[in-house]
Amino acid sequence: MSNGEDDADDAPEEASTEQDAAAPELPEDVTEESLTEYLDEIETLLADAETEADLDDVEALLDDAESSLTDADLGDAETEDEDEDAADPQEALESRIDDLRADLEDARGPYAGDVVASIETSIETIEDTEWTDAGTVDVEAAIESFAADVADEIDVDVEPETDDVEALVLTLESIAEAVADADLDADADADTIDALVESVETLSDDLEAAEEWDDLKTNEQLQAQGFYDVLGHYKDYPVEWSALKVHEQEGNVEMILLALDAFQSEFMERHCLEALERMGKRAATDDAVDRMLQRAGKREKPAIRILGKMAAEAATETLVEYVDEDSDPQLQKVTFKALGEIGATEAVQPLANKLEMENDQVRPYAARALGLLGDARAIEPLAETLESDDSDDVRAAAAWALRQIGTTDALEAVAEYTDERVFIVQTEAEKAETALETAATPT
Repeated sequence: MSNGEDDADDAPEEASTEQDAAAPELPEDVTEESLTEYLDEIETLLADAETEADLDDVEALLDDAESSLTDADLGDAETEDEDEDAADPQEALESRIDDLRADLEDARGPYAGDVVASIETSIETIEDTEWTDAGTVDVEAAIESFAADVADEIDVDVEPETDDVEALVLTLESIAEAVADADLDADADADTIDALVESVETLSDDLEAAEEWDDLKTNEQLQAQGFYDVLGHYKDYPVEWSALKVHEQEGNVEMILLALDAFQSEFMERHCLEALERMGKRAATDDAVDRMLQRAGKREKPAIRILGKMAAEAATETLVEYVDEDSDPQLQKVTFKALGEIGATEAVQPLANKLEMENDQVRPYAARALGLLGDARAIEPLAETLESDDSDDVRAAAAWALRQIGTTDALEAVAEYTDERVFIVQTEAEKAETALETAATPT
């Protein structure tokens, strides 16, 4: 707090002495009038305070006033004045003391600690914000300017060496440490502290003005990240779809994921997911698998289909949990197929159990999934299904699955049905018989 005089070392002591001499005395007879007069005198002292010591004296006087008011019995305004609208003198005086305390806090400082706290807030802003390239340049310029301003006030020589965000943060941390170590006094060094407060406010304003990713529109963000660079000319509308098609052709999985995150439209989301599904194993990067697993964890069927096309083994545990979701047949269908495409042998028994479920619209998917897995443990339950299931579609799916497994036992289980009345089953049996004959013919 500035005293406005050149002899800063002597002024606080003199002001304090004058303040002590003029300090009001707490009234012995505490009444509304005497306490009001006492608070009037305190308010005058607060207005005239020039040093932190003066303000400490004012705070002590307010403490005395509050203590006296607490112990006083000022009576009930309604009883004495017989006026229902009369203010309670106790509450009015308490409110005035609170107001004076607020004014006292406003009069204090600023302190070096306030500067350090503001620098730390700027550090949090820098670390918590995603800056554009232009924004990072703006941040570096702001810190360079701030460092120069601080160097003019205290003994510190710190300049950011790179535009790396971590380096910029380290620069501010060094400046904050230097300010703390300078041991600035709120009275003696008031001008220095005021200058530092102004500099750190300018730093905060400059950071606020620096360009963030959130300041950019979606297409501007994608433009900055090179999403549209693949376009020689615009062919389809919207142009984002044109770029997406090129990225699919070129196998640019990260760009497709970028678009999936950026565009808030069902149209682009659907086309991004369809692109990943068509790409299949080409799209099976760690990042893409993780993203689809997050969606699969929310039972999103497109993501489950994509994980199957990716043959993403990491999805096995999640998908096996959905095998018994009989209340959601559509979820079961995509899950069964995905497990088969992944080759998840852990799913053999859970899928075999589903060959006996009631829903004859889902049972064929369980049989086909077992065929995709190609595990010999599925031969017996598939053969039983082929023999006894009431649904022709389920029996045909079991015959196809056995032929996909392709061992001698599996083929023989199907070949018995060459005279089958159901054409599809008969066709599978004939194919199995041909496969057995081919295997038996010497090469």
